[in-house]
Amino acid sequence: MYYSNGNYEAFARPKKPEGVDYKSAYLVGSGLASLTAAAFLIRDGQMKGENIHILEELDLAGGSLDGILNPSRGFIIRGGREMENHFECLWDIFRSIPSLEVENASVLDEFYWLNKEDPNYSKCRVIEKQGQNAHTENKFTLTDKASEEMVKLFLTSEEELQDKKITDVFSEDFFESNFWLYWCTMFAFEKWHSALEMRRYIMRFIHHIGGLPDLSALKFTKYNQYESLVLPLVNYLKEHNVDFVYNTVVENVLVDTNGDSKIAHTLVLNQNGEKKTIDLTENELVFVTNGSITESTTYGDNNHPAQPTKDLGGSWQLWKNLANQDASFGKPEKFCENLPEESWFVSATLTTLDDKVAPYIEKISQRDPYAGKVVSGGIVTAKDSSWLMSYTLNRQPHFKNQPKDQLVVWIYGLLSNKPGDFIKKSITECSGSEIAQEWLYHIGVPVDQIPDLATHSCNTIPCYLPYITSYFMPRALGDRPLVVPEGSKNLAFIGNFAETPRDTVFTTEYSVRTAMEAVYTLLNVDRGVPEVFASAYDIRTLMSSSARLLDGRKITDVKVPFLVKHLEKKGIEKSKGTMIYELLKESGLI
Repeated sequence: MYYSNGNYEAFARPKKPEGVDYKSAYLVGSGLASLTAAAFLIRDGQMKGENIHILEELDLAGGSLDGILNPSRGFIIRGGREMENHFECLWDIFRSIPSLEVENASVLDEFYWLNKEDPNYSKCRVIEKQGQNAHTENKFTLTDKASEEMVKLFLTSEEELQDKKITDVFSEDFFESNFWLYWCTMFAFEKWHSALEMRRYIMRFIHHIGGLPDLSALKFTKYNQYESLVLPLVNYLKEHNVDFVYNTVVENVLVDTNGDSKIAHTLVLNQNGEKKTIDLTENELVFVTNGSITESTTYGDNNHPAQPTKDLGGSWQLWKNLANQDASFGKPEKFCENLPEESWFVSATLTTLDDKVAPYIEKISQRDPYAGKVVSGGIVTAKDSSWLMSYTLNRQPHFKNQPKDQLVVWIYGLLSNKPGDFIKKSITECSGSEIAQEWLYHIGVPVDQIPDLATHSCNTIPCYLPYITSYFMPRALGDRPLVVPEGSKNLAFIGNFAETPRDTVFTTEYSVRTAMEAVYTLLNVDRGVPEVFASAYDIRTLMSSSARLLDGRKITDVKVPFLVKHLEKKGIEKSKGTMIYELLKESGLI
Protein backbone atom coordinates (compact mmCIF):
# COMPACT_ATOMS: atom_id res chain seq x y z
CA MET A 1 0.00 0.00 0.00
CA TYR A 2 1.29 3.44 -0.85
CA TYR A 3 -0.02 7.01 -0.97
CA SER A 4 -0.53 9.13 -4.07
CA ASN A 5 -1.40 12.69 -5.03
CA GLY A 6 -3.14 14.23 -8.02
CA ASN A 7 -5.57 12.71 -10.48
CA TYR A 8 -3.19 10.42 -12.38
CA GLU A 9 -4.02 7.47 -10.16
CA ALA A 10 -7.34 8.84 -8.93
CA PHE A 11 -9.01 7.91 -12.23
CA ALA A 12 -7.07 4.69 -12.89
CA ARG A 13 -8.52 1.23 -12.43
CA PRO A 14 -6.13 -1.26 -10.80
CA LYS A 15 -5.43 -4.64 -12.31
CA LYS A 16 -7.07 -7.64 -10.70
CA PRO A 17 -4.95 -8.68 -7.69
CA GLU A 18 -3.27 -12.04 -8.01
CA GLY A 19 -5.14 -14.89 -6.32
CA VAL A 20 -8.21 -12.85 -5.35
CA ASP A 21 -10.58 -15.50 -6.74
CA TYR A 22 -9.37 -17.83 -3.99
CA LYS A 23 -9.85 -15.33 -1.20
CA SER A 24 -12.82 -14.35 0.96
CA ALA A 25 -13.42 -11.73 3.63
CA TYR A 26 -15.14 -11.43 6.99
CA LEU A 27 -15.94 -7.91 8.15
CA VAL A 28 -16.76 -7.43 11.83
CA GLY A 29 -19.38 -4.71 12.22
CA SER A 30 -21.44 -2.98 9.56
CA GLY A 31 -20.51 0.66 10.10
CA LEU A 32 -19.13 2.92 7.39
CA ALA A 33 -15.65 1.39 7.64
CA SER A 34 -16.91 -2.15 7.01
CA LEU A 35 -19.37 -1.16 4.30
CA THR A 36 -16.77 0.79 2.35
CA ALA A 37 -14.14 -1.93 2.88
CA ALA A 38 -16.58 -4.34 1.23
CA ALA A 39 -17.09 -1.86 -1.61
CA PHE A 40 -13.32 -1.51 -2.11
CA LEU A 41 -12.96 -5.29 -2.08
CA ILE A 42 -15.49 -5.47 -4.92
CA ARG A 43 -14.53 -2.41 -6.99
CA ASP A 44 -10.73 -2.36 -6.70
CA GLY A 45 -9.97 -5.80 -5.32
CA GLN A 46 -12.42 -7.43 -7.77
CA MET A 47 -13.42 -9.96 -5.13
CA LYS A 48 -16.70 -11.81 -5.69
CA GLY A 49 -19.46 -10.34 -3.56
CA GLU A 50 -20.63 -13.74 -2.41
CA ASN A 51 -17.19 -14.24 -0.83
CA ILE A 52 -17.69 -11.22 1.44
CA HIS A 53 -19.46 -11.68 4.79
CA ILE A 54 -20.47 -8.76 7.03
CA LEU A 55 -21.08 -9.82 10.65
CA GLU A 56 -23.23 -7.37 12.65
CA GLU A 57 -24.33 -7.66 16.29
CA LEU A 58 -27.50 -5.60 15.69
CA ASP A 59 -30.30 -6.19 13.19
CA LEU A 60 -29.47 -3.06 11.16
CA ALA A 61 -26.44 -1.88 9.21
CA GLY A 62 -24.87 1.56 9.47
CA GLY A 63 -23.08 1.71 12.80
CA SER A 64 -22.82 5.31 13.99
CA LEU A 65 -24.28 6.71 10.76
CA ASP A 66 -27.86 6.32 11.85
CA GLY A 67 -31.30 7.80 11.42
CA ILE A 68 -34.42 5.79 12.19
CA LEU A 69 -38.11 6.13 12.89
CA ASN A 70 -38.59 4.08 16.02
CA PRO A 71 -42.23 2.88 16.09
CA SER A 72 -42.71 3.57 19.79
CA ARG A 73 -40.41 6.58 20.30
CA GLY A 74 -40.25 8.59 17.06
CA PHE A 75 -37.42 9.95 14.92
CA ILE A 76 -33.93 9.36 16.32
CA ILE A 77 -30.51 10.60 15.21
CA ARG A 78 -27.71 10.01 17.69
CA GLY A 79 -25.47 12.43 15.81
CA GLY A 80 -24.17 13.38 12.40
CA ARG A 81 -20.80 13.77 10.71
CA GLU A 82 -19.63 17.05 9.25
CA MET A 83 -18.05 16.68 5.80
CA GLU A 84 -15.89 18.79 3.50
CA ASN A 85 -14.60 18.74 -0.05
CA HIS A 86 -11.20 17.26 0.80
CA PHE A 87 -12.37 13.92 2.11
CA GLU A 88 -10.43 12.23 -0.65
CA CYS A 89 -11.13 8.59 0.22
CA LEU A 90 -14.81 9.14 1.02
CA TRP A 91 -15.51 10.75 -2.34
CA ASP A 92 -13.30 8.17 -4.11
CA ILE A 93 -15.71 5.38 -3.16
CA PHE A 94 -18.98 7.31 -3.32
CA ARG A 95 -18.31 8.32 -6.92
CA SER A 96 -18.90 4.62 -7.62
CA ILE A 97 -22.03 4.15 -5.50
CA PRO A 98 -25.30 4.83 -7.39
CA SER A 99 -27.60 7.41 -5.85
CA LEU A 100 -31.01 6.23 -4.67
CA GLU A 101 -32.41 9.73 -5.19
CA VAL A 102 -31.15 10.85 -8.60
CA GLU A 103 -31.29 8.67 -11.70
CA ASN A 104 -28.00 8.03 -13.52
CA ALA A 105 -26.01 9.74 -10.78
CA SER A 106 -23.63 8.65 -8.06
CA VAL A 107 -23.94 9.57 -4.40
CA LEU A 108 -21.06 12.00 -4.99
CA ASP A 109 -22.88 13.61 -7.93
CA GLU A 110 -26.01 14.04 -5.85
CA PHE A 111 -24.05 15.47 -2.91
CA TYR A 112 -22.00 17.83 -5.12
CA TRP A 113 -25.01 19.26 -6.95
CA LEU A 114 -26.95 19.70 -3.71
CA ASN A 115 -24.18 21.65 -1.97
CA LYS A 116 -23.53 23.79 -5.05
CA GLU A 117 -27.19 24.76 -5.30
CA ASP A 118 -27.73 25.14 -1.55
CA PRO A 119 -24.36 25.98 0.06
CA ASN A 120 -24.06 25.61 3.79
CA TYR A 121 -23.33 28.53 6.09
CA SER A 122 -24.64 29.83 9.38
CA LYS A 123 -26.24 33.23 9.87
CA CYS A 124 -26.09 32.91 13.65
CA ARG A 125 -23.47 30.61 15.14
CA VAL A 126 -23.70 31.66 18.80
CA ILE A 127 -26.62 32.81 20.95
CA GLU A 128 -26.94 34.05 24.52
CA LYS A 129 -29.52 35.58 26.88
CA GLN A 130 -32.41 33.37 25.73
CA GLY A 131 -32.14 33.41 21.97
CA GLN A 132 -30.30 36.64 21.31
CA ASN A 133 -27.53 36.68 18.72
CA ALA A 134 -24.25 36.81 20.66
CA HIS A 135 -22.69 38.90 17.88
CA THR A 136 -19.31 37.24 17.98
CA GLU A 137 -18.82 38.94 14.60
CA ASN A 138 -16.88 35.93 13.33
CA LYS A 139 -13.93 37.00 15.46
CA PHE A 140 -11.57 34.51 17.07
CA THR A 141 -10.43 36.88 19.89
CA LEU A 142 -7.12 35.08 20.36
CA THR A 143 -4.62 36.99 22.48
CA ASP A 144 -0.97 37.13 21.49
CA LYS A 145 -0.27 34.51 24.14
CA ALA A 146 -2.98 32.17 22.82
CA SER A 147 -1.78 32.71 19.24
CA GLU A 148 1.76 31.80 20.27
CA GLU A 149 0.45 28.64 21.96
CA MET A 150 -1.34 27.70 18.74
CA VAL A 151 1.86 28.10 16.73
CA LYS A 152 3.83 26.11 19.29
CA LEU A 153 1.33 23.22 19.18
CA PHE A 154 1.41 23.26 15.39
CA LEU A 155 5.20 22.93 15.41
CA THR A 156 5.40 20.26 18.15
CA SER A 157 5.92 16.65 17.08
CA GLU A 158 3.43 13.94 17.96
CA GLU A 159 6.08 12.14 19.98
CA GLU A 160 6.27 15.13 22.32
CA LEU A 161 2.48 15.19 22.80
CA GLN A 162 1.92 11.60 23.90
CA ASP A 163 -0.65 11.32 26.73
CA LYS A 164 -0.83 15.12 27.04
CA LYS A 165 -4.15 16.90 27.48
CA ILE A 166 -5.22 20.11 25.76
CA THR A 167 -4.88 21.87 29.13
CA ASP A 168 -1.20 20.88 29.11
CA VAL A 169 -0.49 23.03 26.05
CA PHE A 170 -2.93 25.95 26.37
CA SER A 171 -3.47 28.58 29.05
CA GLU A 172 -6.74 30.14 30.21
CA ASP A 173 -6.23 32.88 27.59
CA PHE A 174 -6.94 30.32 24.90
CA PHE A 175 -9.99 28.81 26.59
CA GLU A 176 -11.58 32.24 26.95
CA SER A 177 -11.37 32.91 23.20
CA ASN A 178 -14.14 32.64 20.64
CA PHE A 179 -11.85 30.25 18.76
CA TRP A 180 -12.17 27.68 21.55
CA LEU A 181 -15.94 28.20 21.73
CA TYR A 182 -16.28 27.57 17.99
CA TRP A 183 -13.79 24.72 18.07
CA CYS A 184 -14.94 22.70 21.07
CA THR A 185 -18.65 22.87 20.19
CA MET A 186 -18.15 22.09 16.51
CA PHE A 187 -15.79 19.15 17.00
CA ALA A 188 -16.86 18.07 20.54
CA PHE A 189 -13.44 18.61 22.08
CA GLU A 190 -13.22 18.84 25.87
CA LYS A 191 -10.35 20.55 27.73
CA TRP A 192 -9.02 17.21 29.00
CA HIS A 193 -8.94 15.62 25.54
CA SER A 194 -5.81 14.69 23.61
CA ALA A 195 -3.45 17.51 22.64
CA LEU A 196 -2.02 15.16 20.03
CA GLU A 197 -5.44 14.77 18.42
CA MET A 198 -6.09 18.50 18.54
CA ARG A 199 -2.82 19.13 16.72
CA ARG A 200 -3.90 16.71 14.02
CA TYR A 201 -7.18 18.59 13.66
CA ILE A 202 -5.43 21.95 13.35
CA MET A 203 -3.12 20.59 10.67
CA ARG A 204 -5.85 18.65 8.86
CA PHE A 205 -8.37 21.48 8.63
CA ILE A 206 -6.18 24.57 8.57
CA HIS A 207 -7.57 25.40 5.12
CA HIS A 208 -10.99 25.78 6.76
CA ILE A 209 -10.01 28.19 9.53
CA GLY A 210 -11.81 30.98 7.72
CA GLY A 211 -15.02 28.96 7.59
CA LEU A 212 -14.97 27.97 11.25
CA PRO A 213 -17.06 30.83 12.68
CA ASP A 214 -19.89 30.57 10.11
CA LEU A 215 -19.51 26.83 9.32
CA SER A 216 -19.21 27.59 5.59
CA ALA A 217 -16.47 24.95 5.50
CA LEU A 218 -19.07 22.20 5.96
CA LYS A 219 -21.22 20.22 3.59
CA PHE A 220 -24.19 18.01 4.45
CA THR A 221 -26.29 15.29 2.85
CA LYS A 222 -29.90 15.81 1.79
CA TYR A 223 -31.34 13.55 4.47
CA ASN A 224 -29.89 11.93 7.58
CA GLN A 225 -26.70 10.05 6.87
CA TYR A 226 -28.29 6.63 7.21
CA GLU A 227 -30.65 7.29 4.32
CA SER A 228 -28.20 9.38 2.27
CA LEU A 229 -25.00 7.33 2.71
CA VAL A 230 -25.65 3.95 4.30
CA LEU A 231 -28.67 2.82 2.29
CA PRO A 232 -27.03 3.43 -1.12
CA LEU A 233 -23.95 1.51 0.07
CA VAL A 234 -25.99 -1.41 1.39
CA ASN A 235 -27.98 -1.48 -1.86
CA TYR A 236 -24.75 -1.55 -3.90
CA LEU A 237 -23.33 -4.40 -1.81
CA LYS A 238 -26.50 -6.45 -1.95
CA GLU A 239 -26.62 -6.06 -5.72
CA HIS A 240 -23.13 -7.62 -5.70
CA ASN A 241 -24.37 -10.51 -3.52
CA VAL A 242 -22.52 -9.55 -0.34
CA ASP A 243 -23.66 -11.69 2.60
CA PHE A 244 -25.08 -9.68 5.55
CA VAL A 245 -25.29 -11.68 8.78
CA TYR A 246 -27.17 -9.87 11.57
CA ASN A 247 -27.63 -10.57 15.30
CA THR A 248 -24.11 -11.97 15.39
CA VAL A 249 -21.54 -10.95 17.99
CA VAL A 250 -17.90 -11.70 17.17
CA GLU A 251 -16.49 -12.38 20.62
CA ASN A 252 -12.91 -13.03 19.59
CA VAL A 253 -10.54 -13.43 16.67
CA LEU A 254 -7.90 -15.99 17.57
CA VAL A 255 -4.52 -15.06 16.13
CA ASP A 256 -1.49 -17.32 15.74
CA THR A 257 1.77 -15.41 16.19
CA ASN A 258 4.88 -17.13 14.91
CA GLY A 259 7.97 -14.94 14.90
CA ASP A 260 7.09 -11.85 12.84
CA SER A 261 4.01 -13.47 11.31
CA LYS A 262 0.45 -13.03 12.55
CA ILE A 263 -2.41 -15.09 11.10
CA ALA A 264 -6.03 -14.95 12.25
CA HIS A 265 -7.15 -18.59 12.38
CA THR A 266 -10.54 -18.67 14.13
CA LEU A 267 -13.59 -16.45 14.56
CA VAL A 268 -15.50 -17.03 17.80
CA LEU A 269 -19.15 -16.03 17.36
CA ASN A 270 -22.32 -15.76 19.39
CA GLN A 271 -25.16 -15.95 16.90
CA ASN A 272 -28.63 -15.47 18.35
CA GLY A 273 -27.34 -16.89 21.64
CA GLU A 274 -25.61 -19.88 20.03
CA LYS A 275 -21.81 -20.23 20.20
CA LYS A 276 -20.08 -20.93 16.89
CA THR A 277 -16.59 -20.88 15.42
CA ILE A 278 -15.32 -20.29 11.89
CA ASP A 279 -11.93 -21.69 10.96
CA LEU A 280 -9.78 -19.43 8.82
CA THR A 281 -6.81 -19.80 6.52
CA GLU A 282 -4.47 -17.09 5.26
CA ASN A 283 -6.84 -16.66 2.30
CA GLU A 284 -9.70 -15.61 4.60
CA LEU A 285 -9.22 -11.91 5.34
CA VAL A 286 -10.60 -10.43 8.56
CA PHE A 287 -11.41 -6.73 8.96
CA VAL A 288 -12.23 -5.73 12.54
CA THR A 289 -13.95 -2.51 13.55
CA ASN A 290 -12.47 -2.27 17.04
CA GLY A 291 -14.40 -0.13 19.52
CA SER A 292 -17.45 2.02 18.82
CA ILE A 293 -18.63 5.45 19.94
CA THR A 294 -22.28 4.36 19.80
CA GLU A 295 -21.86 0.98 21.49
CA SER A 296 -24.31 0.31 24.33
CA THR A 297 -26.51 3.33 23.56
CA THR A 298 -29.60 3.61 25.76
CA TYR A 299 -32.74 5.54 24.89
CA GLY A 300 -35.29 7.47 26.88
CA ASP A 301 -38.48 9.14 25.74
CA ASN A 302 -40.43 12.30 26.37
CA ASN A 303 -41.14 11.25 29.97
CA HIS A 304 -38.04 9.26 30.89
CA PRO A 305 -34.28 9.88 30.73
CA ALA A 306 -31.92 7.54 28.93
CA GLN A 307 -30.30 5.32 31.52
CA PRO A 308 -26.52 5.72 32.04
CA THR A 309 -24.47 2.59 31.42
CA LYS A 310 -20.86 1.46 31.23
CA ASP A 311 -21.60 -1.78 29.41
CA LEU A 312 -18.69 -2.52 27.07
CA GLY A 313 -20.87 -4.24 24.49
CA GLY A 314 -19.54 -6.45 21.72
CA SER A 315 -17.11 -4.09 19.97
CA TRP A 316 -15.13 -3.05 23.06
CA GLN A 317 -15.04 -6.54 24.51
CA LEU A 318 -13.78 -7.90 21.18
CA TRP A 319 -11.00 -5.33 21.10
CA LYS A 320 -10.02 -6.21 24.68
CA ASN A 321 -9.93 -9.91 23.78
CA LEU A 322 -7.70 -9.17 20.81
CA ALA A 323 -5.43 -6.84 22.79
CA ASN A 324 -4.91 -9.59 25.36
CA GLN A 325 -3.28 -11.67 22.62
CA ASP A 326 -0.77 -9.17 21.28
CA ALA A 327 0.54 -5.76 22.42
CA SER A 328 0.47 -4.48 18.84
CA PHE A 329 -3.34 -4.68 18.88
CA GLY A 330 -3.55 -1.56 21.03
CA LYS A 331 -4.82 -0.52 24.43
CA PRO A 332 -8.61 -0.23 24.41
CA GLU A 333 -8.70 0.73 28.09
CA LYS A 334 -7.18 4.12 27.18
CA PHE A 335 -10.39 4.95 25.30
CA CYS A 336 -13.23 3.14 27.06
CA GLU A 337 -12.30 3.57 30.73
CA ASN A 338 -12.06 6.54 33.09
CA LEU A 339 -14.04 9.03 31.01
CA PRO A 340 -14.62 12.14 33.17
CA GLU A 341 -18.17 12.60 34.46
CA GLU A 342 -18.29 16.05 32.85
CA SER A 343 -17.86 14.50 29.37
CA TRP A 344 -20.53 14.69 26.71
CA PHE A 345 -22.74 11.62 27.10
CA VAL A 346 -26.24 12.67 25.99
CA SER A 347 -27.71 13.81 22.70
CA ALA A 348 -31.39 14.23 21.94
CA THR A 349 -33.63 14.25 18.87
CA LEU A 350 -36.49 16.73 19.11
CA THR A 351 -39.38 16.58 16.63
CA THR A 352 -41.79 19.50 16.49
CA LEU A 353 -45.40 18.33 16.25
CA ASP A 354 -46.91 21.66 15.14
CA ASP A 355 -45.74 25.09 13.98
CA LYS A 356 -45.55 26.80 17.38
CA VAL A 357 -41.78 26.44 17.85
CA ALA A 358 -40.83 27.27 14.26
CA PRO A 359 -40.88 31.10 14.69
CA TYR A 360 -38.19 30.91 17.38
CA ILE A 361 -36.05 28.70 15.15
CA GLU A 362 -36.53 31.07 12.21
CA LYS A 363 -35.64 34.13 14.25
CA ILE A 364 -32.23 32.68 15.09
CA SER A 365 -31.42 30.92 11.82
CA GLN A 366 -32.90 33.77 9.72
CA ARG A 367 -34.26 31.16 7.32
CA ASP A 368 -37.64 29.50 6.79
CA PRO A 369 -37.15 26.02 8.34
CA TYR A 370 -39.82 24.52 6.07
CA ALA A 371 -38.18 25.70 2.81
CA GLY A 372 -36.31 22.43 2.19
CA LYS A 373 -32.94 24.17 2.23
CA VAL A 374 -30.18 24.86 4.76
CA VAL A 375 -31.71 25.99 8.06
CA SER A 376 -29.21 26.58 10.88
CA GLY A 377 -26.19 25.83 8.69
CA GLY A 378 -24.64 23.62 11.36
CA ILE A 379 -24.74 23.86 15.12
CA VAL A 380 -25.92 26.90 17.06
CA THR A 381 -24.33 27.18 20.51
CA ALA A 382 -25.84 28.86 23.57
CA LYS A 383 -22.61 30.25 25.04
CA ASP A 384 -24.19 30.97 28.43
CA SER A 385 -25.71 27.52 28.76
CA SER A 386 -24.36 25.64 31.77
CA TRP A 387 -24.61 22.46 29.67
CA LEU A 388 -22.81 24.29 26.84
CA MET A 389 -25.81 23.27 24.73
CA SER A 390 -25.76 23.27 20.95
CA TYR A 391 -28.41 22.33 18.42
CA THR A 392 -28.77 22.00 14.66
CA LEU A 393 -31.48 21.73 12.03
CA ASN A 394 -30.21 20.36 8.77
CA ARG A 395 -32.27 20.52 5.61
CA GLN A 396 -35.89 19.55 6.29
CA PRO A 397 -37.36 17.05 5.96
CA HIS A 398 -34.43 15.24 7.59
CA PHE A 399 -36.15 11.90 6.97
CA LYS A 400 -37.75 10.94 3.68
CA ASN A 401 -41.02 9.95 5.36
CA GLN A 402 -41.06 12.90 7.79
CA PRO A 403 -44.37 14.83 7.69
CA LYS A 404 -43.84 18.19 5.99
CA ASP A 405 -45.23 20.12 8.96
CA GLN A 406 -42.67 18.62 11.35
CA LEU A 407 -39.06 19.63 12.02
CA VAL A 408 -36.30 17.41 13.40
CA VAL A 409 -33.75 19.07 15.68
CA TRP A 410 -30.58 17.50 17.06
CA ILE A 411 -29.44 18.72 20.50
CA TYR A 412 -26.39 17.99 22.62
CA GLY A 413 -24.73 19.32 25.77
CA LEU A 414 -20.95 19.18 26.00
CA LEU A 415 -20.93 19.26 29.83
CA SER A 416 -22.93 16.41 31.31
CA ASN A 417 -22.75 16.90 35.07
CA LYS A 418 -23.85 20.53 35.36
CA PRO A 419 -27.41 21.55 36.36
CA GLY A 420 -29.34 23.32 33.62
CA ASP A 421 -30.36 26.99 33.60
CA PHE A 422 -34.12 26.38 33.35
CA ILE A 423 -34.26 22.73 34.39
CA LYS A 424 -32.08 22.44 37.48
CA LYS A 425 -30.78 18.99 36.59
CA SER A 426 -27.84 17.62 34.66
CA ILE A 427 -28.64 16.60 31.09
CA THR A 428 -28.04 12.93 32.00
CA GLU A 429 -30.86 13.13 34.56
CA CYS A 430 -33.35 14.72 32.17
CA SER A 431 -36.28 13.21 30.32
CA GLY A 432 -36.87 14.22 26.72
CA SER A 433 -39.42 16.83 27.77
CA GLU A 434 -36.98 18.37 30.26
CA ILE A 435 -34.22 18.58 27.62
CA ALA A 436 -36.78 20.22 25.31
CA GLN A 437 -37.61 22.76 28.02
CA GLU A 438 -33.95 23.67 28.48
CA TRP A 439 -33.58 24.09 24.70
CA LEU A 440 -36.78 26.15 24.38
CA TYR A 441 -35.52 28.40 27.17
CA HIS A 442 -32.22 29.05 25.38
CA ILE A 443 -33.86 29.80 22.01
CA GLY A 444 -36.04 32.47 23.58
CA VAL A 445 -39.46 30.92 24.21
CA PRO A 446 -41.29 32.85 26.98
CA VAL A 447 -40.86 30.89 30.20
CA ASP A 448 -44.59 30.62 30.89
CA GLN A 449 -45.06 28.77 27.57
CA ILE A 450 -42.13 26.38 27.86
CA PRO A 451 -43.64 23.43 29.81
CA ASP A 452 -46.71 23.24 27.58
CA LEU A 453 -44.73 23.45 24.32
CA ALA A 454 -42.23 20.82 25.50
CA THR A 455 -45.05 18.45 26.37
CA HIS A 456 -47.54 18.98 23.53
CA SER A 457 -45.60 20.55 20.63
CA CYS A 458 -42.40 18.51 20.89
CA ASN A 459 -41.43 14.86 21.08
CA THR A 460 -37.88 14.48 22.37
CA ILE A 461 -35.82 11.29 22.55
CA PRO A 462 -32.67 11.40 24.70
CA CYS A 463 -29.81 9.01 23.94
CA TYR A 464 -27.08 8.10 26.41
CA LEU A 465 -23.82 7.34 24.58
CA PRO A 466 -21.22 6.15 27.09
CA TYR A 467 -18.32 6.20 24.59
CA ILE A 468 -19.25 9.09 22.30
CA THR A 469 -16.04 11.08 22.90
CA SER A 470 -13.71 8.11 23.36
CA TYR A 471 -11.90 8.98 20.12
CA PHE A 472 -10.36 12.03 21.77
CA MET A 473 -9.12 10.55 25.04
CA PRO A 474 -5.43 11.31 25.72
CA ARG A 475 -3.29 8.66 24.12
CA ALA A 476 0.21 7.64 23.19
CA LEU A 477 1.55 6.25 19.94
CA GLY A 478 0.70 2.55 19.79
CA ASP A 479 -2.50 2.82 21.83
CA ARG A 480 -4.44 2.40 18.60
CA PRO A 481 -3.40 -0.60 16.48
CA LEU A 482 -2.03 0.03 13.01
CA VAL A 483 -4.53 -0.61 10.23
CA VAL A 484 -2.49 -3.68 9.34
CA PRO A 485 -0.23 -4.65 12.28
CA GLU A 486 3.32 -5.51 11.35
CA GLY A 487 3.55 -9.12 10.20
CA SER A 488 -0.21 -9.56 9.82
CA LYS A 489 -1.12 -11.72 6.83
CA ASN A 490 -4.90 -11.62 6.98
CA LEU A 491 -6.00 -9.36 9.86
CA ALA A 492 -6.68 -5.62 9.65
CA PHE A 493 -8.23 -3.02 11.95
CA ILE A 494 -10.57 -0.45 10.43
CA GLY A 495 -12.54 2.51 11.72
CA ASN A 496 -11.66 5.39 14.00
CA PHE A 497 -9.82 3.33 16.62
CA ALA A 498 -7.29 2.07 14.08
CA GLU A 499 -4.19 4.15 13.45
CA THR A 500 -3.34 5.82 10.15
CA PRO A 501 -0.87 8.73 9.92
CA ARG A 502 -1.95 12.37 9.96
CA ASP A 503 -5.70 11.97 9.39
CA THR A 504 -8.27 12.86 12.05
CA VAL A 505 -10.73 10.62 13.89
CA PHE A 506 -14.44 11.34 14.39
CA THR A 507 -14.83 11.79 10.63
CA THR A 508 -16.37 9.75 7.83
CA GLU A 509 -13.09 10.18 5.97
CA TYR A 510 -11.13 8.36 8.66
CA SER A 511 -13.46 5.36 8.51
CA VAL A 512 -13.14 5.13 4.73
CA ARG A 513 -9.40 5.80 4.68
CA THR A 514 -8.67 2.95 7.10
CA ALA A 515 -10.94 0.67 5.05
CA MET A 516 -9.15 1.58 1.82
CA GLU A 517 -5.69 1.15 3.34
CA ALA A 518 -6.66 -2.23 4.83
CA VAL A 519 -8.07 -3.62 1.57
CA TYR A 520 -5.22 -2.31 -0.56
CA THR A 521 -2.63 -3.75 1.85
CA LEU A 522 -4.08 -7.23 2.34
CA LEU A 523 -4.96 -7.68 -1.35
CA ASN A 524 -1.88 -5.84 -2.65
CA VAL A 525 -4.02 -3.58 -4.83
CA ASP A 526 -1.74 -1.66 -7.18
CA ARG A 527 -3.31 1.79 -6.90
CA GLY A 528 -2.40 4.67 -4.61
CA VAL A 529 -4.47 5.60 -1.59
CA PRO A 530 -5.08 9.37 -1.85
CA GLU A 531 -2.83 11.26 0.53
CA VAL A 532 -4.41 13.48 3.17
CA PHE A 533 -4.94 16.98 1.73
CA ALA A 534 -1.67 18.75 2.46
CA SER A 535 -2.96 22.22 3.32
CA ALA A 536 -0.71 22.36 6.39
CA TYR A 537 2.29 22.39 4.05
CA ASP A 538 0.99 25.11 1.72
CA ILE A 539 2.55 28.47 2.63
CA ARG A 540 -0.41 30.31 1.05
CA THR A 541 -2.86 28.47 3.29
CA LEU A 542 -0.68 29.03 6.35
CA MET A 543 -0.57 32.74 5.67
CA SER A 544 -4.27 33.17 4.93
CA SER A 545 -5.28 31.14 7.99
CA SER A 546 -2.85 33.15 10.13
CA ALA A 547 -4.43 36.35 8.88
CA ARG A 548 -7.88 35.01 9.71
CA LEU A 549 -6.80 33.96 13.21
CA LEU A 550 -5.47 37.46 13.85
CA ASP A 551 -8.95 38.95 13.24
CA GLY A 552 -7.58 41.36 10.67
CA ARG A 553 -4.59 42.60 12.68
CA LYS A 554 -1.30 42.89 10.81
CA ILE A 555 1.65 40.75 11.77
CA THR A 556 3.63 43.83 12.78
CA ASP A 557 0.99 44.57 15.43
CA VAL A 558 1.28 41.26 17.27
CA LYS A 559 4.00 39.26 18.95
CA VAL A 560 4.24 36.09 16.93
CA PRO A 561 7.97 35.43 17.31
CA PHE A 562 8.81 32.94 14.59
CA LEU A 563 7.70 35.24 11.76
CA VAL A 564 7.83 38.74 13.20
CA LYS A 565 11.45 38.44 14.37
CA HIS A 566 12.47 37.34 10.90
CA LEU A 567 10.61 40.24 9.31
CA GLU A 568 12.02 42.73 11.79
CA LYS A 569 15.49 41.48 11.00
CA LYS A 570 15.11 41.49 7.25
CA GLY A 571 12.59 44.31 6.96
CA ILE A 572 9.25 44.02 5.18
CA GLU A 573 10.14 46.81 2.78
CA LYS A 574 13.21 44.89 1.62
CA SER A 575 11.00 41.96 0.61
CA LYS A 576 9.13 44.07 -1.97
CA GLY A 577 9.34 42.61 -5.43
CA THR A 578 9.66 39.08 -4.06
CA MET A 579 7.18 36.23 -3.83
CA ILE A 580 7.24 36.54 -0.02
CA TYR A 581 5.95 40.11 -0.18
CA GLU A 582 3.26 39.14 -2.68
CA LEU A 583 2.06 36.29 -0.45
CA LEU A 584 2.01 38.50 2.65
CA LYS A 585 0.01 41.15 0.80
CA GLU A 586 -2.38 38.65 -0.75
CA SER A 587 -3.12 37.01 2.60
CA GLY A 588 -3.80 40.33 4.33
CA LEU A 589 -0.95 40.00 6.82
CA ILE A 590 0.50 43.38 5.72
